[in-house]
Amino acid sequence: MSAGSFYITTPIFYVNDVPHIGHAYTEVAADVLARWHRQSGDDAWLLTGTDEHGQKILRTAIANGVTPKEWADRLVETAWKPLLETVNIANDDFIRTTDERHEVNAQKFLQHLHDEGHIYTGEYEGYYCVGCEEYKQTSDLVDGTGDYAGQLVCAIHSKPVELLHEKNYFFKMSAFADRLLALYEENPNFVQPEAARNEVMSFVKRGLSDLSISRSSFDWGIKVPWDESHVVYVWFDALLNYITAAGYGQNDEEFASRWPATHIVGKDILRFHAVIWPAMLMAAGIEVPKQVFGHGWLLVGGEKMSKSKLTGIAPSQITDTFGSDAFRYYFMRAISFGQDGSFSWEDLSARYQSELANGFGNLASRVIAMVVRYCDGVVPALSAGTAGAFTAEDLAIAATERRVTDAAAAAIDKLAIHDALATVWELVDELNGYITLQEPWALAKNPESRERLGTVLHTAVRGLGTLAVLLSPVIPIATGKLWTALGGDGALVDQRVDRAWEWTGGAQVSALEPLFPRIESIVEPTDG
Repeated sequence: MSAGSFYITTPIFYVNDVPHIGHAYTEVAADVLARWHRQSGDDAWLLTGTDEHGQKILRTAIANGVTPKEWADRLVETAWKPLLETVNIANDDFIRTTDERHEVNAQKFLQHLHDEGHIYTGEYEGYYCVGCEEYKQTSDLVDGTGDYAGQLVCAIHSKPVELLHEKNYFFKMSAFADRLLALYEENPNFVQPEAARNEVMSFVKRGLSDLSISRSSFDWGIKVPWDESHVVYVWFDALLNYITAAGYGQNDEEFASRWPATHIVGKDILRFHAVIWPAMLMAAGIEVPKQVFGHGWLLVGGEKMSKSKLTGIAPSQITDTFGSDAFRYYFMRAISFGQDGSFSWEDLSARYQSELANGFGNLASRVIAMVVRYCDGVVPALSAGTAGAFTAEDLAIAATERRVTDAAAAAIDKLAIHDALATVWELVDELNGYITLQEPWALAKNPESRERLGTVLHTAVRGLGTLAVLLSPVIPIATGKLWTALGGDGALVDQRVDRAWEWTGGAQVSALEPLFPRIESIVEPTDG
């Protein structure tokens, strides 16, 4: 990885169904981090995509009367790529595991491991969850209820597992247990948050089994290069997207400049990314990822967001009413990134009204409107002599601009997006309090207070511009409108978020439409 490079990935998502807000949550988090790093001067690169192989996709396609590729093409174009537009994701690449660039170079990786003696032939019998595309230990299963009474079901999907017996190829994963434990000990940040790291370490300490990496009972997948009667196990295939998209096997220079990556994943797929994936890379002689961060689940009614349990909510059900900015802000602010979080329409509506419409949006409208009304739209300029008239309250705003900028950057370095937003909101609240205390509407009535009015409005405009820069990675549409109204110099996406207070703009402001219009009534969707 070159200096100043920041490569971040989302998981690649199964195309067996349409996306829900849990998928969008992951996408937005990775996008916010990528945008923040781009605006901090880093060469940021955001990868997302779709996982299109495996038994689950095959069965879904057959059930819908089409081939697996036809099903994948349909879902990618009608659901998964539109998701990125719905929540305003600025991804740099979109990889599909059916892409030739992935399939060819995944085979190169597998052949290399085989040639190095890390793969052998064996037989395996065990319980397989098609929903997880994973062999399950009995400790991962629970007794079924209702229609599945008397059967063992997956604890995640609540559906029966299948007892399979196959002759497969195996990856000698058990040989890497000590190296993995050393990695976790020597680099505590490799797996985060701390609870995720502890879980992974405990899992590895219990002992690792070798991993079955091929299937021979169906043919929808990448062919094993030395034995085309087998296809590559879907997870072994999928994990490789992170390097095949970055140039592995075809562009060594590009790969060296991108890798290693920061992986943002849901905690339910943490072991794949924090155990299997680094072991695969160790075997291939490739550097392990920079970090694996396992975020929590979105909960609806106390349960994990799930289409199969009819708790899935389409992102458009939120964005059609509140807009993509509000979607992005709500999920990044209301949930501590790394922990489970409960979604409710009531909380979303309340935060939209109090924090976005009344807090930030009203602040922006008031400041712009007062500059237009009291100064004919001309931003009061401060001469060297006038600058000496700054009061403690004025100076406090300037100090807060710098403080929250530095604190937000430090939070982002820890992937604590919620903390970064909470910190930036201190400036929103302080500016609102400043306006209330200084009463520029009263100052405007007294000709002798004209100079003081100019100082107050100048201070408010400066703070507002700093907010536009700081919040642009999270709410890019609203801040873009504000940036235009402020007459900001250059494109907002090119402003250094790590030096937000240094922004520059023209001498004139222009009219600003409400950034977050009031929503009079919210009708909660009743369909899953």
